[in-house]
Amino acid sequence: MSETQPAQIVRASSWVYSGIWAALTRVFLVPREPPTMPVDSHEIIGAFRPSPGYLRYIKLFFWISLVSFNFFLFIGWIALTVAAPIAGIIVAVVVLASVAFQGIFGFIGIHLRYDSTWYVLTDRSMRLRRGLLYITETTITYENVQNVTVDQGPVQRLFGIADVLVHTAGGGGHHEHKGGGSDHLGRIEGVDNANQIRDLIMVRVRASRSAGLGDDHHAHAATASPSSPAWSPSHLAALQQIRDLLPASK
Repeated sequence: MSETQPAQIVRASSWVYSGIWAALTRVFLVPREPPTMPVDSHEIIGAFRPSPGYLRYIKLFFWISLVSFNFFLFIGWIALTVAAPIAGIIVAVVVLASVAFQGIFGFIGIHLRYDSTWYVLTDRSMRLRRGLLYITETTITYENVQNVTVDQGPVQRLFGIADVLVHTAGGGGHHEHKGGGSDHLGRIEGVDNANQIRDLIMVRVRASRSAGLGDDHHAHAATASPSSPAWSPSHLAALQQIRDLLPASK
């Protein structure tokens, strides 16, 4: 086999793969593009999917569950074949078709779920999208973030991935329950740079708090010199927005 043949095989496989998944995403209406945010393009820090290692990670658990589920079915088929060989041959066709059906549709579902998962970070908030039949998009503003942690199990370490857990305050508008956590927890799953993402979010959280009209302003005003301005530009912009919303005095 020449050296060019493996490259041709890889290109052909990639072409078939892209064509099949393009057709499936149209049939299942799976959004392949990242979710949009109501911000200017320069405010978007990044849009990314889980790591390819996460795809291998969920495939592993899928095949383990598939084998475990069909193990007792296989044992029952052996017992039936020993007792009644003809019936065992007939049932074998049904068993093989069932296993093939589960494997094919499970494999398709895993890839479609991976394709639909996106995480978008902006200067002010983040949006998490996941799901297959029911696609959930959750927006978390940095003002509601209380803490950000990294969660990594032993199997995740083998695949070089981890989850970033975004803990939010009550009433933050986060209501995701399927795969994303509780009402007060956002989960960025299966990324290979979890520590960098955590640090980036915390930087934006601190910046959001320092730009607010809260305790940070009082601390700044107490230490500011008489010649320094009492309000930062962000404070003045917020006050101007409030003023514009008030009805004009007669």
